[in-house]
Amino acid sequence: MAPSAAPQLTMRQALAIPAFRKLWLATLVSIFGDFLALYAIFSEMTFRMHASARAITLVTVFFLLPLAFVGPVAGVFVDRWHPRRTMVTSDIARAVLVLGLVFARAPWHIYVVFLALSTFSSFFTPARSVTLPQIVPLNGLMGANALIQQTVQILQIGSPVLAGALAGWAGPSSCYYLDSASFVFSGLVIATIAIPARPAHANREVKPVVRDLLSGVRFIFGHPVIGFVILSIAAGTFAIGAFGSLIAVYVRDVLHANTYLFGALGSTIGAGMLAGGLVVTPLGRRIQQKAHLITAGILLCGVAIAAIAWAANTAAALAGCFAIGIGASLLTIAAMTLMQGQVPAEMRGRVSSSSMSLISISQGIALLFAGDLASRLGIAAVFYGSAALLLVIAIAGTYRLRRLERSVTS
Repeated sequence: MAPSAAPQLTMRQALAIPAFRKLWLATLVSIFGDFLALYAIFSEMTFRMHASARAITLVTVFFLLPLAFVGPVAGVFVDRWHPRRTMVTSDIARAVLVLGLVFARAPWHIYVVFLALSTFSSFFTPARSVTLPQIVPLNGLMGANALIQQTVQILQIGSPVLAGALAGWAGPSSCYYLDSASFVFSGLVIATIAIPARPAHANREVKPVVRDLLSGVRFIFGHPVIGFVILSIAAGTFAIGAFGSLIAVYVRDVLHANTYLFGALGSTIGAGMLAGGLVVTPLGRRIQQKAHLITAGILLCGVAIAAIAWAANTAAALAGCFAIGIGASLLTIAAMTLMQGQVPAEMRGRVSSSSMSLISISQGIALLFAGDLASRLGIAAVFYGSAALLLVIAIAGTYRLRRLERSVTS
């Protein structure tokens, strides 16, 4: 039986692969440390520095900037370097850089540290994307991606409580020290993973770097499925980001509720993503064209956001956020699996980093402009606009995929 026709591995079966188990463990520990540090930063900026809402939002913007603009160039070098050395170097550098948060006394100090951290993350993330298809068989990618997604969501739900308790008991610096230690642990574990070496890249000059960068962009927009996947994720990220940046104001001004409901909605989205991670692998076994999972996830998010805007009550908000979590999980896991499985090995770094760049730009634009649009048009109008954009993407994507399927079978 061909590898592509083999049954999809479950998350447990993917975890039984020794190399992937090490990568998953390194990811678990480092992401847990990141969440601890992130919640400590927001707490410190809010209560000690008394920073404005805009100043706090800029933390995310500064983190997105290197992912958007350094990422595509970083992907070129990731395709040339050995992914294990790239990930280990990135982890050690971030372990040192995150200690700068211990000495931060003003918001701009935090911005500088996050800018530097994100620059090294621009190399680590595509290197991990390159590594996964080298250590996991094609029929195990969906299960492996689902497990990583599940891990992130569980940590995101549980980390705030621990971060708050730790920051209150030992101070925010304790979270930064733990985050630094988590990067060291991740680097040490990844250093033990046996990753097959790829042929060395012969060209080192600037001109071939630019040429390789452009070749990655041409591949993305020339590939009928990958181009659709990346553009859909970017547009979907913008629409969901616009919704997510206004959900706190929606709770306050439309539902007239308090921070408890706001926290509950965040947890409900996380629970939905956990549920989505559990169903995506069984769905992947039944659906031959995995891109249909992406359009289904986008459609579900669009319908849920529209229902939240239309009903404007607590029950609809909770149900809608749970559905958004499921849709986002289907979208994310299926997209990562498709890119890892269909992109040639020598171009995975460039394609991964370019997609990361488009997603970061979309998220940054949503963060910067959603508030202004809501103040002019109203929150409900922005929600309806986000839902409409998602529905258009889902319909156009379904039509395009069906045309591709007909052209293949004809």
